[in-house]
Amino acid sequence: MMYDHINEYMEFLSVNRTISIHTSEAYRQDLNRLAGFLSASIDVKDITEDMLSAYIASLYDEQLKEATIARHITSIRAFFRFLLENGDIYEDVSVVLKAPRVEKSLPHILSPEEIDLLLSAPDDSKVKGIRDKAMLELLYATGMRVSELLELKMEHVNLQIDCISCVSGKETRIIPFNRTAKTALMEYMFRSRPSLVKDTPVEVLFVNLSGKPMSRQGFWKMLKEYAKSAGIDADVTPYTLRHSFATHLVDGGADLRTVQKMLGHETLSSTARYAGDRHNYLREVYARASLREIR
Repeated sequence: MMYDHINEYMEFLSVNRTISIHTSEAYRQDLNRLAGFLSASIDVKDITEDMLSAYIASLYDEQLKEATIARHITSIRAFFRFLLENGDIYEDVSVVLKAPRVEKSLPHILSPEEIDLLLSAPDDSKVKGIRDKAMLELLYATGMRVSELLELKMEHVNLQIDCISCVSGKETRIIPFNRTAKTALMEYMFRSRPSLVKDTPVEVLFVNLSGKPMSRQGFWKMLKEYAKSAGIDADVTPYTLRHSFATHLVDGGADLRTVQKMLGHETLSSTARYAGDRHNYLREVYARASLREIR
């Protein structure tokens, strides 16, 4: 019986697309594991707080990482909220579960010198190099997620005011870019891109050598190749550029609210971690802002 509810919940997530496919699959695995612990035939109305607490205790007994346990608790809470809203249960017994505090560590941050090496790696005398340089320059200049970069359309670029319209779900945020990124972008848009797309109408800004939308895998591979050719030993990913962008902004004195808006973070706490131990006054700004939000 419980598996039926899990399948119904997964169908709900699929239709509404409230989370990514990867996260949805993780939820399914977590909930199936819970069902196996409790008994797949149990009625969800009969699940108690003690049962859920015992299950979480079993995860601790297996010495799972705190981040993994926190994810399990998130999965369970979301599932029980669905059951409650769907009328399958009368009380949300998952509220008793308290997730362990998980310290999020930042990935490797490239130094300004390493950034210069990376952005200089593409051969901008060739069509491919012009495209690659524009992508790297724009990604670092805006701090966009790689998915947002690859979903950009020609109409999202405003060369008059040097900014892009970054569409993420239902939200659209306007992000400025610097002169270097603008130069690289113009080179690509007016010199390289036409020879790639030829006469085929393509809305997406960045395309591969066949004139089709650039894939996530293609960009990751390209980025790693340039990092290697630049002599950077660290594991460089699109997230590395995003986090380096944010850190360098904060190091340069940008306030957290501005960085938060550019990154598209929902909460200031997600942005505050870039302050590190280098800027205590930014921590104070965040603390004061948090107090205002609580009030």
